[in-house]
Amino acid sequence: MIVTLDRATAMPTMDSAVRLSLAPDGVRPGRLDGAWWPRSRDLLLEIPSLAAELGRRWGEVLRITVNPAQWPVIPRRIPVAGHAVHVGWFSGEQDQHTVVVCSDAPLRLELLVVPPSTDAVDAARLMSEAADPASTRTASALIAADV
Repeated sequence: MIVTLDRATAMPTMDSAVRLSLAPDGVRPGRLDGAWWPRSRDLLLEIPSLAAELGRRWGEVLRITVNPAQWPVIPRRIPVAGHAVHVGWFSGEQDQHTVVVCSDAPLRLELLVVPPSTDAVDAARLMSEAADPASTRTASALIAADV
């Protein structure tokens, strides 16, 4: 399932929608919990809509971690709907093609980050495989197979 919501109005649109694919609810054996396809490498622009969408489903997003190999600027905090999401980074411990999202539920999601420049057909395939409970590939393995 790909969720598409406008950042301002929460109505479906093509231009400003959150491009997110998540595994079915419940316990899942796969390595990833889904995928996120941002439009840019700007965390200040991209994280608010992702956190807002995930917050509607699983509680307030409190922390996000990324790998700095994919993000040129990593702010320590990003304002989201009246609170700040804390942003951390791990270069060796975290796959460079993932974002880890932690909420107050408590919930921890590991999402494949589909590169912003990926074409729509390839992105849809990557997002589908990352959300498939039968998939055991890492995020980097998925991206490498796409090249």
